[in-house]
Amino acid sequence: MSDNQTKEPKIKGGSFIIDNVDVNRIVTPEDFTEEHRMIGETVRDFIDGEVIPKDEELEKLNYELTVELLQKAGELGLLGADVPEMFGGIGLDKVSSTIITEYFSKSSGFALSFGAHVGIGTLPIVYFGTAEQKHKYLPDLASGAKIAAYCLTEPTSGSDALAAKTTARLSEDGEHYILNGSKLYITNAGFADIFIVYAKVQGEHFTAFIVEKEMEGFTIGPEEKKMGIKSSSTRPLFFEDVKVPKENVLGEIGKGHRIAFNILNIGRYKLAAGTVGASKESIELSAKYANTRKQFETPISSFPLIRKKLAEMNIITFVMESMVYRTAGLLDEALADIDYNHPDAGAHSANAISDYAIECSINKVFSSEGLDFIADEGVQIHGGYGYIQEYKIERIYRDSRINRIFEGTNEINRLLIPGTLVKKALKGEIALLQKAQGLQGELLQMVPAQEYEGVLGQEEHILDIVKKIFLLTGGFAVQKLGTSLEKEQETLSNLADILIDVFALESTLLRTKKQLTRVSEEKVLNMVEMTKVYAYEALQRAEAAAKETLTSLESGDLLRMQLSVLKKLTKLSPVDKVALKRSIAARVVTNERYTV
Repeated sequence: MSDNQTKEPKIKGGSFIIDNVDVNRIVTPEDFTEEHRMIGETVRDFIDGEVIPKDEELEKLNYELTVELLQKAGELGLLGADVPEMFGGIGLDKVSSTIITEYFSKSSGFALSFGAHVGIGTLPIVYFGTAEQKHKYLPDLASGAKIAAYCLTEPTSGSDALAAKTTARLSEDGEHYILNGSKLYITNAGFADIFIVYAKVQGEHFTAFIVEKEMEGFTIGPEEKKMGIKSSSTRPLFFEDVKVPKENVLGEIGKGHRIAFNILNIGRYKLAAGTVGASKESIELSAKYANTRKQFETPISSFPLIRKKLAEMNIITFVMESMVYRTAGLLDEALADIDYNHPDAGAHSANAISDYAIECSINKVFSSEGLDFIADEGVQIHGGYGYIQEYKIERIYRDSRINRIFEGTNEINRLLIPGTLVKKALKGEIALLQKAQGLQGELLQMVPAQEYEGVLGQEEHILDIVKKIFLLTGGFAVQKLGTSLEKEQETLSNLADILIDVFALESTLLRTKKQLTRVSEEKVLNMVEMTKVYAYEALQRAEAAAKETLTSLESGDLLRMQLSVLKKLTKLSPVDKVALKRSIAARVVTNERYTV
């Protein structure tokens, strides 16, 4: 990035709905440096050489082997990517750690063991620990000498994390906090050494603690028998008068929610990175199978409906990848100035991460549902073989399902996306309401464009229209419902879906436009065609969501007027999606892999 660019103000989280972004302000996979590519090769070699050959043993939940492989990953520096060098890590940028997460996905449930350790297990200490806590725990976590777990969910509190029942009271001598309660579905519980545990001090003040496995009164329950991710450990935890030294309080008493929610934000975007890798593997498995499987003496890859599936799988993966690395770039910029030795590092980290809560939730929802679609279509392409465990696509299908539940269910995230945006607007952080109000007069006077400039001129116009659809629908919902909007979950969900498509389309469009500045249109043709398909389908979805929402909020003449404006907005010449998808599919079939 040039000196001029570094002086530009940071892009505000959520501002994509009202602002246009310069293509040079986003990070794309085409921007990867030689170091980034070398990191990817290191992970690929490790997974292919060390993990995949032991896959069968890992699926049997061999704790010793899992820890051994995590330690080998630590020797390669892969556990310390997000840990600053001063605390024993290698302090890579977020793009690098995203690449690592994406490439680890090929290792199935082992990727979850890795992700829980380096992400939600280690990052609370990186961002919110004291200098003493960081020096004590991070070197061992970065090397794999100690393994971490994150403990938030309880039998009676999942999405409503602040309803936790686990308690902590200060001992009479003031030296310890005494923990009592339980946690549920804890990844890495079977072999972890360090646990980030949330409890309520005096039954009221939600607080995070660093708990060590050896502490008396701390016990671990049996393994859960899961649908998927079978090579990862998932067990309950029990605390019976566990004495935790007061210096093991993480952050401030009563401020545990700041840690929990911001670590969940990071977890959401990292989850999305993992789904990108799994989606690419699904495409490769499916394309290769389709080329070798014959029916009616013809490879099934030549059948248009199979090709349509491969094209749609490829398009969604392209969109996912574009969003994930754009978000990695945003987080890199936001966290670039954090001094992890500073006493206020936790507050600064929380502010930086929370600013992109909307983008992190968008990544999580879109990518988890995208992988589910891709894995499902992969099984369908494999036919009966896709239902047999011998074929990897069967496991990807089972493993993918948990992603829509992990890190806050998709339903919760759909409520958070527009809810957080409205809160930022009310705080004056984003001029959302002003933009929505100013749109009313413009829409009544608007004449649909007929001609578009440039290769992606119509797609730029579509992005502008989808943003206007959100502002029209969201502005009307706020005006009509006021503070009761938060109770109208169907409306919030529809608004979330439009916002998701805005961010997804903009990320895809900007990536393709950026590449068009570097190479000829012919070399970017696949990206251009995928962008065209996604743009048109995003417009169709936004129109349907807006129509449903407006109809639920209004009736009579006012509704007819709103729907008339919506119809004028979405008036567009149709796109030949069949031809575009055939063109995209032909490249995927030829390459037998994900193709940009």
